[in-house]
Amino acid sequence: PLRLGAVDFFPFSFAFVNKQSDLYLNEQRRFSYTTPKSFLEFIKLYKGMLGLNVESLQDKQTRLTNGLEKLRETQEQVAGLEEELKEKAVVVKE
Repeated sequence: PLRLGAVDFFPFSFAFVNKQSDLYLNEQRRFSYTTPKSFLEFIKLYKGMLGLNVESLQDKQTRLTNGLEKLRETQEQVAGLEEELKEKAVVVKE
């Protein structure tokens, strides 16, 4: 899904940049050049940002998984303590 979004976005962005360059030329009478290197730098920036987001999400996933595991362990401990409490409550009643 993310890759498809990028595939759709990049051609749009390149066309938009060219359109804005034409507007700049018409309004300011100055050229703004877009080169293949400009687009490669844009892709490099996108990949870098994407890598940071993936790293952040993986870290959050790890923290969530660890938290859920601790909750399960605590739930088992509480269940064991409840059983002990029931047994001891019977002893106290006698």
